Amino acid sequence: MAGGTTQPAAAAQVRRATTETALVRWILIVTGVLFIALVLVLPLISVFIEALRGGFATFFQSVTSKDTWQAVRLTLLVAGIAVPLNVMFGLAAAWAIAKFDFKGKSLLITLIDLPFSVSPVISGLIYVLLYGANGWFGPFLKEFDIKIIFNVTGLVLATIFVTFPFVARELIPLMQEQGRDEEEAAISLGASGLRTFWHVTLPNVAWGLLYGVLLCNARAMGEFGAVSVVSGHIRGLTNTMPLHVEILYNEYDFIGAFAVASLLAGLAIVTLVAKSLLEWRYGDRLAGGRKH
Repeated sequence: MAGGTTQPAAAAQVRRATTETALVRWILIVTGVLFIALVLVLPLISVFIEALRGGFATFFQSVTSKDTWQAVRLTLLVAGIAVPLNVMFGLAAAWAIAKFDFKGKSLLITLIDLPFSVSPVISGLIYVLLYGANGWFGPFLKEFDIKIIFNVTGLVLATIFVTFPFVARELIPLMQEQGRDEEEAAISLGASGLRTFWHVTLPNVAWGLLYGVLLCNARAMGEFGAVSVVSGHIRGLTNTMPLHVEILYNEYDFIGAFAVASLLAGLAIVTLVAKSLLEWRYGDRLAGGRKH
């Protein structure tokens, strides 16, 4: 009887400790909504308003100019190269970390997280130090007429550096949670390592992988700091969309700058919608890998 009275009392205590009054809840909700509106929604809306300030004709003229289309193509090219490479690295790193025990595993995890703590500008300067004309490998590259800095290659390398943790960081906890039982069972039945990966491991992490690809792609297309350092700002050749926005803004072409910025914002919204749909539809599968 004493135990029966103690349990309801404890439950009531937990409810009182975790349930706020209606006033506190509304204050928290209103504060959150106002913060999101002021910091995220209003600035995003203002981008589209400024882009259309000169009318639709001026907007379309800005987004269809030769330099703008060159920036769009270059942005898609850099992301199209960097993201698949990061997918391959992320899969390999996550598989190795989650499925095998080896010396240096902690060091590998730390290195994967390195771009999260290093400024993108610093990463760009590192590539200039290594591959610039006066860099460590500069004379060697010049001898063979290989150009990395102020070239698409440099943009790809800088983008890979700042984006490669995204895929790996989505897959590592997901694979660790799933364990090794299914892979070991497949191998015990005679499946090869590659067959096991394609038919067991990959299907189990497919949606987490897609989630990581979305985040990686969004960062790759919007990266500014690292690519700004290695690009040289050569108009029509090494300017991605973020760099093109900066050039237009510095030239006081505000409508053109906001028009191109609206394209980037549109890509960000598409990515956000796709990310939200994945979370809604496959929330249980993504829960193990969700870190963002």
